[in-house]
This record gives sequence, structure tokens and C-alpha cells, in this order.
Amino acid sequence: MEFDDQMRRYFGTEDIGAATPAVLEAGIERMLVDFGLEKDRARRFGMWSILYMLSSAPDLDVAFKDAADREAARNFMDMIDRAAPGD
Repeated sequence: MEFDDQMRRYFGTEDIGAATPAVLEAGIERMLVDFGLEKDRARRFGMWSILYMLSSAPDLDVAFKDAADREAARNFMDMIDRAAPGD
């Protein structure tokens, strides 16, 4: 699923900045439920990545059973943190 599809599915818009706090909260809650049910590793990683950017991602040891997935998530976190404005 594409990023824009995820935004529309969980937040009702492609522009996350246009979502109200209530919409964000509800979308994050739905995404966390779907994340917990998802079996496909790539889809789980995609959802986790969005949740991370929204400061709502589960801890790595809870989110990923596979060590390679946890390492990929750490690399993603480092990449996002380096790209953060103001740094």
C-alpha cells in the first residue's frame, strides 16, 4: 500500500497537517490495531514507520520479532532523525 493510501485510510486525507487532533488520535488507534493484526512484514514495517513519524510507534522489541527487522527499524529511526529540520 502506498503512503498516500495509508494517509487516506487512517486519517481521511493525504495531507496529515490538515487532520484535526481527534482525527489523528483515532487514525493512530486504528493503525495500531491493524499493525498488531498484520502478518506481512513489509506492511508491518510501513505502518510502524508512519507510527514512528507520528511519535506513536511500539517499542522495537514489541513491534518486531525478527532481529533484522529491528535493525532496519533502527536504521530508519537514524535516517529520520538526521533529516529532522533544525538539526
